[in-house]
Amino acid sequence: MKIYVGNIARESRENDVKNLFETYGTVDSVVLIRDNYTNLLKGFGFVEMSDDEAAKKAISELDGQLFNDRPLNVSVAKPRNENGGNHNRRGGYNRDRRYGSH
Repeated sequence: MKIYVGNIARESRENDVKNLFETYGTVDSVVLIRDNYTNLLKGFGFVEMSDDEAAKKAISELDGQLFNDRPLNVSVAKPRNENGGNHNRRGGYNRDRRYGSH
Protein backbone atom coordinates (compact mmCIF):
# COMPACT_ATOMS: atom_id res chain seq x y z
CA MET A 1 0.00 0.00 0.00
CA LYS A 2 1.26 3.45 -0.85
CA ILE A 3 0.91 5.96 1.99
CA TYR A 4 0.95 9.75 1.74
CA VAL A 5 2.83 11.50 4.55
CA GLY A 6 2.42 15.27 4.81
CA ASN A 7 3.65 18.09 7.04
CA ILE A 8 7.14 16.60 7.25
CA ALA A 9 9.76 18.91 8.76
CA ARG A 10 12.51 19.97 6.34
CA GLU A 11 15.25 18.52 8.52
CA SER A 12 13.71 15.02 8.26
CA ARG A 13 15.47 12.30 6.29
CA GLU A 14 14.19 9.23 4.48
CA ASN A 15 15.78 6.97 7.07
CA ASP A 16 13.99 8.85 9.91
CA VAL A 17 10.61 8.30 8.24
CA LYS A 18 11.46 4.67 7.46
CA ASN A 19 12.34 4.01 11.10
CA LEU A 20 9.06 5.57 12.22
CA PHE A 21 6.96 3.36 9.92
CA GLU A 22 9.00 0.21 10.55
CA THR A 23 7.53 0.02 14.05
CA TYR A 24 4.32 -1.13 12.25
CA GLY A 25 5.84 -3.49 9.68
CA THR A 26 8.24 -3.84 6.77
CA VAL A 27 8.77 -0.67 4.75
CA ASP A 28 9.45 -1.29 1.06
CA SER A 29 10.38 2.28 0.17
CA VAL A 30 10.37 5.89 1.34
CA VAL A 31 10.46 8.85 -1.03
CA LEU A 32 10.50 12.39 0.32
CA ILE A 33 9.71 14.99 -2.34
CA ARG A 34 12.28 17.73 -2.84
CA ASP A 35 12.28 21.02 -4.72
CA ASN A 36 14.14 20.63 -8.02
CA TYR A 37 16.08 23.86 -7.60
CA THR A 38 16.84 24.12 -3.88
CA ASN A 39 16.80 20.38 -3.04
CA LEU A 40 14.85 21.26 0.13
CA LEU A 41 12.02 19.00 1.23
CA LYS A 42 8.61 20.14 0.06
CA GLY A 43 7.07 18.80 3.27
CA PHE A 44 5.55 15.58 1.99
CA GLY A 45 6.49 12.15 0.76
CA PHE A 46 5.37 8.57 0.26
CA VAL A 47 5.94 5.34 2.13
CA GLU A 48 5.23 1.92 0.61
CA MET A 49 4.38 -1.08 2.76
CA SER A 50 3.47 -4.46 1.26
CA ASP A 51 1.39 -5.58 4.27
CA ASP A 52 -1.91 -3.70 3.95
CA GLU A 53 -2.96 -4.39 7.55
CA ALA A 54 0.33 -2.99 8.90
CA ALA A 55 -0.05 0.01 6.59
CA LYS A 56 -3.61 0.69 7.80
CA LYS A 57 -2.47 0.50 11.42
CA ALA A 58 0.42 2.89 10.69
CA ILE A 59 -1.98 5.33 9.01
CA SER A 60 -4.47 5.29 11.87
CA GLU A 61 -1.85 5.62 14.60
CA LEU A 62 0.56 8.09 12.96
CA ASP A 63 -1.97 10.55 11.52
CA GLY A 64 -1.76 13.63 13.75
CA GLN A 65 1.24 12.36 15.72
CA LEU A 66 4.18 14.70 16.29
CA PHE A 67 7.31 13.94 14.27
CA ASN A 68 10.18 16.44 14.50
CA ASP A 69 7.79 18.81 16.32
CA ARG A 70 5.15 18.74 13.55
CA PRO A 71 1.85 16.84 13.44
CA LEU A 72 1.94 14.44 10.49
CA ASN A 73 -0.85 14.09 7.93
CA VAL A 74 -0.93 10.39 7.04
CA SER A 75 -3.40 8.77 4.64
CA VAL A 76 -3.69 6.31 1.79
CA ALA A 77 -2.00 7.86 -1.24
CA LYS A 78 -4.33 8.73 -4.10
CA PRO A 79 -3.37 8.08 -7.72
CA ARG A 80 -1.54 11.05 -9.20
CA ASN A 81 -4.41 12.07 -11.49
CA GLU A 82 -6.71 12.46 -8.44
CA ASN A 83 -4.14 14.68 -6.68
CA GLY A 84 -4.19 17.23 -9.50
CA GLY A 85 -0.74 16.51 -10.93
CA ASN A 86 0.66 18.81 -13.61
CA HIS A 87 -1.25 17.13 -16.41
CA ASN A 88 -3.80 19.92 -16.95
CA ARG A 89 -4.28 20.43 -20.69
CA ARG A 90 -6.24 23.68 -20.49
CA GLY A 91 -4.08 26.25 -18.73
CA GLY A 92 -2.84 25.56 -15.25
CA TYR A 93 0.65 24.12 -15.34
CA ASN A 94 0.71 23.35 -19.05
CA ARG A 95 3.20 25.65 -20.74
CA ASP A 96 1.95 25.02 -24.26
CA ARG A 97 1.01 28.49 -25.58
CA ARG A 98 -1.99 27.12 -27.47
CA TYR A 99 -3.86 26.54 -24.21
CA GLY A 100 -2.86 29.50 -22.05
CA SER A 101 -2.95 33.25 -22.44
CA HIS A 102 -0.35 34.82 -24.78
